[in-house]
Amino acid sequence: MKTARDPRHQKRREAVKILFAESYTPQPKKNELAELVLSKKEAIDAKIAVAAPAWPIDKLNRIDLAILRLAVYELDNSDTPPKVVIDEAVELAKEFGGESSSSFVNGVLGTIYKRKGKVELT
Repeated sequence: MKTARDPRHQKRREAVKILFAESYTPQPKKNELAELVLSKKEAIDAKIAVAAPAWPIDKLNRIDLAILRLAVYELDNSDTPPKVVIDEAVELAKEFGGESSSSFVNGVLGTIYKRKGKVELT
């Protein structure tokens, strides 16, 4: 059962904080997960742009973008079940984002997950 003290959840929270801060200014200290996400940022952003065409990347709420980047990275590069990745992202959006962040994050990730089986976007 997932808890706020779960080390995986804590690692994701820390990565989201770094990715959010990185959207303002380069961060000198990054954890491994944040480094991996940033190394694939262009491909991840392309997937987000396709899944949310009404919201250009530069217009997205920065915390939502940080959460989406982490989740898209995990969908593509981890053995974590997709539903767990999406649920974690929604929980992070509830914790850090605005009132509509969780439903926005859920919708974008749902679209990316559905398309993943049909056409690879990378």
